[in-house]
Amino acid sequence: MQKVLIISSPFFDYQISVGRAFKSLGYDVKIETYDEPIHPFKGLLKWRHKFAKNKELLRNKSKAKYNIYIQNVFNQYQPDIVFTYNGTILYTETLVYFRKSSKVLLWMYDSVLRPDRIQCVNHIDAVDAFFCFENKDVEYFKTINKTAYFLPLACDTSVYFPIENKKDIDILFVGTIYTSKNRIRVLEEVAKRYPKRKVLFYGHYKPFYKNPFTWLFRSYRSVFKNVNISPQKVNELFSRTKIALNTHHEQSTDGANQRVFEIGGARAYQICDYNPFIQSLYPNGEAGLYKNDQEMFTLIDEALENDKSEMANKAYMIITSKHLFKNRVEEMLNHL
Repeated sequence: MQKVLIISSPFFDYQISVGRAFKSLGYDVKIETYDEPIHPFKGLLKWRHKFAKNKELLRNKSKAKYNIYIQNVFNQYQPDIVFTYNGTILYTETLVYFRKSSKVLLWMYDSVLRPDRIQCVNHIDAVDAFFCFENKDVEYFKTINKTAYFLPLACDTSVYFPIENKKDIDILFVGTIYTSKNRIRVLEEVAKRYPKRKVLFYGHYKPFYKNPFTWLFRSYRSVFKNVNISPQKVNELFSRTKIALNTHHEQSTDGANQRVFEIGGARAYQICDYNPFIQSLYPNGEAGLYKNDQEMFTLIDEALENDKSEMANKAYMIITSKHLFKNRVEEMLNHL
């Protein structure tokens, strides 16, 4: 039996979803999950990082220790394939070491052009195949004569699946909020426009640990729950909502976040900001796609008054037939 070593940050447990996909294809799987910005990012080390005068020095020391550790894990496990999300904690030299005896796959879940991901650019020369969530990253690599492949996220149907429930939520959003000015603006506008509707937004909006003052005096408390919730809870909420609202982070211009696939997998109706890839995914109105606020509000108003279960079911069929983690892993293996 061939073996796969998966190395990843705790990226919403998608490393576990990738592991399940490899197992379904007959591989033995070992998952190593590291913390960012240092490993482990908890206990005394977390507080040392918080109050360190030179955080970069502490991160570099932790990174060096982890690279020694993971090479020892590699030597003991002797995998046929190494898979990593981003690989921000890995030295390029470590990937080169892996590649001496294994095939190496890397999947970027954030744009490689982000300042905190730019170190991953050099990883492309140390792996057998490099995959990107964003088409713009693939185009960037072309400009420097490198080959990368577009590979969007997917749905794990063991986590996201239809549940029969009463639709007692009008509009739902689940995701990180405070890191995106555009998301904050859009969600506040929606909260303001539908005060008599049941509108719920889950995710850190104004976290206490960022600014206790803004946390204390935050508005729309009944709408912005200001907490993160488990994937199981997210799936249950999708089953109860008329509209699963989705808006992308500013870094995404021609790709898709995880909610695009998970909302479809949960068979909920999605209203999402437009980009070319999502249009190609849902070409016949299976999701409501908007290019500006007015189009978004028009889609919301229409969905609040009309049953969209048929469109949601069509989206579900698209996702479950072509966009599961098993499909993505098969595509990665094909490139080897």
